[in-house]
Amino acid sequence: MTARTRRSRRSPAQRAEGRAGLTLISPTLVIVLVMVVLPILWTVVLAFQDLRLINIQTAGLLGNFTLSNITEVILSPGFLQALVTTLIYSVFGTTLAIGFGLVAALALRRPFPGRSLVRAAVLLPYVAPIVAATFAWTTMLNPQFGVINYWGTRLLGWDQPIAFLSQRSLDVSFLGWDLTLPIALVSVIVFEGWRSFPFAFLFITARLQAVDATLEEAAMVDGATPSQRFRYIIFPQLLPIIAMLSVLRFIWTFNSFDDIYLLTGGGAGTEVVAVRVFNFLTARGDIGAAAAQALVLALILAVLVSIYLRVFTRGGKEL
Repeated sequence: MTARTRRSRRSPAQRAEGRAGLTLISPTLVIVLVMVVLPILWTVVLAFQDLRLINIQTAGLLGNFTLSNITEVILSPGFLQALVTTLIYSVFGTTLAIGFGLVAALALRRPFPGRSLVRAAVLLPYVAPIVAATFAWTTMLNPQFGVINYWGTRLLGWDQPIAFLSQRSLDVSFLGWDLTLPIALVSVIVFEGWRSFPFAFLFITARLQAVDATLEEAAMVDGATPSQRFRYIIFPQLLPIIAMLSVLRFIWTFNSFDDIYLLTGGGAGTEVVAVRVFNFLTARGDIGAAAAQALVLALILAVLVSIYLRVFTRGGKEL
């Protein structure tokens, strides 16, 4: 039976219902087309054109296509370093955010007086404006008048103040080991974990409320310790939500720009690919290279997320 025959056999009510459905979803389709699809297609077109801000007025819609932008981006000095920095920042930032969120959700799981107020306060880092949050951290970490250096030099015995956001590396001694710590990169990673953990806290808290209490009660009767109850009862039920949070937070952190740019400007070893795209566009005025770099970033992210989802799905099937 052909599609035309099937359409002819539909009743007038079914056809009217179909037209009503198309009418209802058409505004959403238009918004997605204008706000999502067209910018993506336009970025792809720009990535293969030699286009700069100085000649953007004289350039046509479709100029001379070339692969030089892609090769220039990949072979340009500092791109691989920026990519490695982006991966380190994304992995550790995502891990910290989910780890902090898990700890906070477990700590606030049991009822106590004022729990609702504490839960609301936990959300402040996520709902606070990014400019205000970065300004507060910049002030706290300032080597001259920051509160962190003030207490560090007086209570923790620091020899001199630490420029957390402008110093590339710091030599520290830990348990007899001399280590070189990328202090600026560590600072922005900690900021990312602090700012993003309320998002993980909300999802994990919602999942914890759905955990069957009878399983824990039975384990307590059998003499299971709190760590054993978490390992064998609670954590396995949290794995799906943690996996979903890992994907979402990794995508958002991989594309993060505003927090790093506001904290360090991409200096002191914190230049990620998103900041590099911005610098290509503003400092060099190279629209084609900036679009090509954004395209490469999107392709790398798509490959990494695909690998992660494939491995996780395979693991879920094995379980």
